[in-house]
Amino acid sequence: MRLQLTIPQEKIIKKSIQITGSKSETNRSLLLQALFPNLKIENLSNSDDGEVMQQGLKKTTGEVDIHHAGTAMRFLTGYFASQEGKEVVLTGSKRMQERPIKVLVDALRELGADIRYVKNEGYPPIKITGKKLVKNKVSLPANISSQYISSLLLIAPSLENGLELELVGKITSVPYIKMTLALLEQIGVNTSFEGNHIKVDSKDTVEDATLVVESDWSSASYFYSIVALCDVGTEIRLSSYKKDSLQGDSVLAKIYSDFGVETSFSKNTITLTKISNNIPSKVQYDLSNAPDTAQTIAVTCLGLGIGCHLTGLHTLPIKETDRLAALQTELSKLGAQVDIDSESLTLHPTENITPDVAIDTYNDHRMAMAFAPLALRTALFVNDAGVVSKSYPDFWKDLTTLGIGIQEV
Repeated sequence: MRLQLTIPQEKIIKKSIQITGSKSETNRSLLLQALFPNLKIENLSNSDDGEVMQQGLKKTTGEVDIHHAGTAMRFLTGYFASQEGKEVVLTGSKRMQERPIKVLVDALRELGADIRYVKNEGYPPIKITGKKLVKNKVSLPANISSQYISSLLLIAPSLENGLELELVGKITSVPYIKMTLALLEQIGVNTSFEGNHIKVDSKDTVEDATLVVESDWSSASYFYSIVALCDVGTEIRLSSYKKDSLQGDSVLAKIYSDFGVETSFSKNTITLTKISNNIPSKVQYDLSNAPDTAQTIAVTCLGLGIGCHLTGLHTLPIKETDRLAALQTELSKLGAQVDIDSESLTLHPTENITPDVAIDTYNDHRMAMAFAPLALRTALFVNDAGVVSKSYPDFWKDLTTLGIGIQEV
């Protein structure tokens, strides 16, 4: 599906949007529910990733195909490894089979898991024969994706002796680790996180409880970008959000204040208001704890005509696509000068945006959604626009309610 996006007639928008649950929280909650079936979950994500996680957890044997869902791949690896009597082949898309899994597999093997590679060493697909894991101490590099770490932490309460995890080096993506531990605490599991050492106690059963999934802050990022690119007076209300969010991307409220966007909380709603056009000529952020916001921030800066230097992006090359390379290519099409290295991106200020450019999305939902707000500045096309279903199926429908012209071509 190829969409044409056109500039809205009104540059002052006042609208409300309901965003479904975070896929990060959804998939963590679903795994905990599989381990402790008396748990209930509200406000589940309606994303493709959430759906494949639910379907995967129902399997006991045979092939489990998680398509493009990296979170599901990592979480289900830990889950099936710890499920005695279950034997599956965990696989995914061509791109998923290029994304490394070795660090997690090695850690699970150290705990006693039976996992072998079906094709290429270190990559899916993997054959997992579930076993009772009794060892309880393992170490991991601290700078890896938090999903590897969370995969181990989520199964820890179901292990006979719990888990002690040592993280070696400087820890990145701390908020996502804390999200996992907070969910465990909510269901009554004792945890501790001191320095580079994490401990999760074993727990046989949990009391009846309901996990309410907060709406997705990553999805909110695109509306922050839209408000930043609109005129002063724009207000977009988003629900359902918490002021004390577990999600690392909630740092958006602070970052976008630099772009004249104020965030106010009322009950379960946040209101994003454009209050100023007084913005710096260049911004710099370490996004180690919120790397999924990098694409959105870079595109916002392009739209505002300012520069940015974004660091802490070492996990982006192994996402749905190499996001650093993809950003450089697509921003350059629009007339930007972009420099990248293995963990950072520098965008130089650009006065004029090239119009009617077709943005390629590389099978990456965030490429499609991050570039969409540029419709506030110039007409553009988005190729393979249906990819947004991975995390936010209603995205294009919600954008039309804001007055952005969207037409399939």
